[in-house]
Amino acid sequence: MHAIGIDIGGTKVAGALVTETGEILRMERRPTPAGDPAAIVDVVVDLVRDLGDGQDVVAAGVAAAGFIDVTQSIVYYAPNINWRSEPFRMHLSDRLPGLDITIDNDANAAGWAEYRFGAGRGFADMTMLTIGTGVGGAIVSDGRLFRGGFGAGGEIGHLRVVPGGHPCGCGQKGCIEQYGSGRALLRFAGEIADAGGIGVALAAAREDNGGVLDGTVVGRLIADGDPGAVAALRELGGWLGQACASIGAILDPEIFVFGGGVAIAGDLLLDPVRESFLAHLPARGFHPEPRFVVAQLVNDAGVVGAADLARLHAAGAHPASNRADLPE
Repeated sequence: MHAIGIDIGGTKVAGALVTETGEILRMERRPTPAGDPAAIVDVVVDLVRDLGDGQDVVAAGVAAAGFIDVTQSIVYYAPNINWRSEPFRMHLSDRLPGLDITIDNDANAAGWAEYRFGAGRGFADMTMLTIGTGVGGAIVSDGRLFRGGFGAGGEIGHLRVVPGGHPCGCGQKGCIEQYGSGRALLRFAGEIADAGGIGVALAAAREDNGGVLDGTVVGRLIADGDPGAVAALRELGGWLGQACASIGAILDPEIFVFGGGVAIAGDLLLDPVRESFLAHLPARGFHPEPRFVVAQLVNDAGVVGAADLARLHAAGAHPASNRADLPE
């Protein structure tokens, strides 16, 4: 019994036909008409119909960046699409009668995929951080995807780590998104380049790149072991480790999973995260230490997680928990 997962990004909409074991049988992509909510409905409907043609499909799940209500029906707010209290599930259900439809936050979908089929498999309590342009997050506690009372919980990127710090797109200041994201990495790298010393290679690369340090340039220097670029990554990891210590004090996860483009750095990122986590961990030496690992499903996590969450919803899992009789 297959399900369809749709992941709506800022530039593309990805769709996949997914088995019960998380295997992708077929995938398609379309450009995202971000400025036209009605056109997004058209794109999703077309993808679902194409992917489900001739298949035994029980449900379809859609993942998107934004705040989704606890019934997995309404998009309260989406940063990249003009959705404000959008009854998105109703629009899709009207066009796809007879098919169980759910809507979910994209980080929740990715985290659920890692919990079920990836790096978090076998753990009952997992926290995932997605380190890309911003910082996304997903929390699984006692086998349940945490949503909060209104469905907008688990926004780890907006955990505040510096009171009065850098302004954030959420309207507050000092969120971990401003210190632990890809954008923050570029800011740290620029500061190191300006200071000279170990920043010489960063400064030269910036000049060669038209005066701009972008993710490709900094990523290449990190891979080459450049001291300045690695120092920028270590600063990023230090902030993330501090945030993880705060998360650990409240949620006590067994494992932290890191996804997103920056996580490609592997242990170069995870080592300073671990060090900072231990430095800020309450009752260090007496508190069991969680594992820190890189996500396994990478770019497929959103569609796989959206499909599996939709399948569980169709099977009668409570919308606030998405826990059913899962296979061992």
